[in-house]
Amino acid sequence: MYPFIRLAYGVLKQRKQPPIGLTETMETQHICWPWDIDIWMELNNGRSLSLYDLARIPLAMRTPLWKALRKEGWLMTMAGVTVRWRRRVRMFDKFTIRSRGLCWDDKFIYIEQSMWKTNGECASHVLYRTAVTDRNGIVAPERVCAAMNMPAESPPIPDWVAAWISAEAVRPWPPMQE
Repeated sequence: MYPFIRLAYGVLKQRKQPPIGLTETMETQHICWPWDIDIWMELNNGRSLSLYDLARIPLAMRTPLWKALRKEGWLMTMAGVTVRWRRRVRMFDKFTIRSRGLCWDDKFIYIEQSMWKTNGECASHVLYRTAVTDRNGIVAPERVCAAMNMPAESPPIPDWVAAWISAEAVRPWPPMQE
């Protein structure tokens, strides 16, 4: 089940924080609860994506994006993700999630997030490709930036992000056609 209570708590906690820019880093604090673990007694990989979601929504709320979404009647959807897990998060471990908008292209906004253990080790890192949508489909980031009263020019797209974008462009869809 989706952690709605944790989401509400996170939203309430962040809504009193000062606004930040789309590419500024925001930190949220979390705990790995017993219902977050898998049979190996560590944070379940699927649940980790839900926890990243719990940090991404307050990020949107603290940036100009949230007001633009509400004003225009737009929605956000995830259009892809790449994940790198490196350290285990065990039951009752506390950790910090760092989140920020990284860059954008002609269709998507790329959001980077990482999970940090209290000992300073990075447990995992994700790159999300997100789209802002309306009833007609994807809203161009240029238009989204205009609604946020910010320049439409993206920060430079890092090489590793550009490589992922290129790889996704040649990935077959629909998949597994025989």
